Amino acid sequence: MSQAKPVHTDGSLRARQWISPAPTEMPSIETSYSWIRLLASITLSTLGCVGLWSLAVALPAVQADFGVQRAGASLPYALTMIGFMIGGITVGRLADRFGILPPFAGGTILMGSGYILTAYAPTLPAFAVVSGLTIGLGSAASFAPLVADASLWFDRHRGLAISLATIGSSLSGVVWPPIIQHFIAEVGWRHTHIGIGIFCMATMLPLALVLRRRPVFHKPAMEAASAGNANQAIGLPPNVAHALLTLAGLCCCVAMAMPQVHLVAYCADLGYGPARGAEMLAVMLGFGVASRLIFGWVFSRIGGLRTLLLGSVMQAIALALYLPFDGLVSLYVISATFGLAQGGLVPSYAVIIRELFPAREAGLRVSLAISTTLAGMALGGWLAGAIYDWTGSYAAALINGIGWNIVNMVIVIWLLRQTLGRVALASR
Repeated sequence: MSQAKPVHTDGSLRARQWISPAPTEMPSIETSYSWIRLLASITLSTLGCVGLWSLAVALPAVQADFGVQRAGASLPYALTMIGFMIGGITVGRLADRFGILPPFAGGTILMGSGYILTAYAPTLPAFAVVSGLTIGLGSAASFAPLVADASLWFDRHRGLAISLATIGSSLSGVVWPPIIQHFIAEVGWRHTHIGIGIFCMATMLPLALVLRRRPVFHKPAMEAASAGNANQAIGLPPNVAHALLTLAGLCCCVAMAMPQVHLVAYCADLGYGPARGAEMLAVMLGFGVASRLIFGWVFSRIGGLRTLLLGSVMQAIALALYLPFDGLVSLYVISATFGLAQGGLVPSYAVIIRELFPAREAGLRVSLAISTTLAGMALGGWLAGAIYDWTGSYAAALINGIGWNIVNMVIVIWLLRQTLGRVALASR
């Protein structure tokens, strides 16, 4: 049987008219290999997204080693997240042109080398710059580009597949923090970084060979229909819709960053110790994994925008709970609640982007949307540290996060109103 070649849908066509759904007898692009590839992607993301969490766990040790304030110790994390954002967009664009394997392998080598190099950093500025240029840029290949790639191999279960593809980043947060905290306590953060770099390169590069096959799109008509209907429903030019979603992602992750980046340090300040904080972070991200499984089902029931609004409201409530409660048990419970709330947010952006745009743009657009959320993590992580230095507590940092979360909710509500208005107009 000959394979159909991808059809590039025209943006002007998407803006002009509704397109009829594709015939149901067309073959699905999903195969057993799709699920094998997804499993490999989740594993690679679990390993490679160590760059998202290692510096948060090492923050107290780095602060003590270099003798700086909390905001200064947060700078390496902020630069790493900026590198993560730039790296995700770059790898996504390269994946559109050359497939995911070459840029992913290059990113893995860069990340592993970066961990080894940072172990020899003589000053905090050197540590921060090297972290951003190597760990950030390199580990980015393990997140958004893998999510975009996974979306290309599914049609019947695309929302679930995207949600599952993002689980790796949360699993990484479950697996890595306790391990990293243990080795930091035993051998120090520098030797721990060397071990991370060697281990990741030795395991990830062989497994990445599963991703060597390039996708072929068997359902171009359905791809065109999805893109056309979604853009017509929102009633905005594609790039405007993308820009608004990107801004919404930035805002929600500024809010998300305070607990995720500073939970270990917060627990140390309260006298519970960094080990308890690492455990809470693992609990938070473990419940985030469960949340993404649940939200994978929700996507297919209420759509990407409504799911995004639901997650945003839940995150704002969970953030507010940190203000009145700081007991050990209550912090574990709130951290689990926060994980349940925020787990569905990041995959929501990928699902919405895949609803709005054709597959040939998936690598760049999904990576841009998701990677920009990491800029929000970078900004939020630094802001929380700076506000802590100014005020001596994390209460104002939490209020700041809630404010950014409200901006996210306003954008999503406006987009939903646009959608409902277009639907009402079309039904007349």
